[in-house]
Amino acid sequence: MSSSLSVYLLDPKATRALAGSGDEQLLEVIRDRFGDDLARDDDWFSSQIKDGAPTAYEALRAVVHGGPFDASEQHAFQYGYAYKRLCALTGGFLDNSSFSPFRGDWLEVVDEGLTALRITAVSVAEFGYSGGMPAGIPRAYDLPYCGEWTHEQCLAALEQFEQTKRDGHAPPLEPEVVDAVMDVIGWLRHAEARPGFGVIGFVS
Repeated sequence: MSSSLSVYLLDPKATRALAGSGDEQLLEVIRDRFGDDLARDDDWFSSQIKDGAPTAYEALRAVVHGGPFDASEQHAFQYGYAYKRLCALTGGFLDNSSFSPFRGDWLEVVDEGLTALRITAVSVAEFGYSGGMPAGIPRAYDLPYCGEWTHEQCLAALEQFEQTKRDGHAPPLEPEVVDAVMDVIGWLRHAEARPGFGVIGFVS
C-alpha cells in the first residue's frame, strides 16, 4: 500500500487559528465553491458515514467552530481531512513529485539524506506523525497524519544547507534521494521568501 505526502506553504500560526475561529464566511465559500469536492469525499467514505462518521462538511464545520466533535475515535480521521482541506484551500500547494506516491520508510530515507547533508532543522518524517493537528481537534490514530515546519525552522535548515555547500561537503546519495532533498530545499526557499510562512504537510 502506498501513501502520499501533500505539503502547503502557509503561516502555521494563522492556519491553526482557523480551527475554532467560527468563520462562517470561510465555510460558506468552501461550501459554495467546493461542494463537488465535498461530495466526492463523502462518496469515498460512504461506508464510514453510514456507520456514523460525519460528512466532509459536518467535519469541516466542527473544526472551524471548535466542535461539537463525534466522540468515537474511529471517526476522528474526518476531522484530520477537514483540517487538510483548510490548508489546501488557504495555502499554496508545493511540489510533492518525489513524495506522491511513496512506500515504506521513504520519509525516513529522505531524512537520512538531509542529515548526511547536515540539515537537521527539519524532518520530513515528522509529517507522518499523529500529533500535528491544532489543539482541540480529536487525535486520529489513522490517516491523515500532520506536521509543520515554522518559518524559523525553514530558515535554519536553509542556513545548514548553505553551510554544507560552503564546506564543500558532498556525501554520495542515491539519485532519487537527491531529487527528494532538492524538492525539500525548494519548499524551504518558498518559505524563506514569505515572512512568517512555513510548511504544513499531511501523509494520507
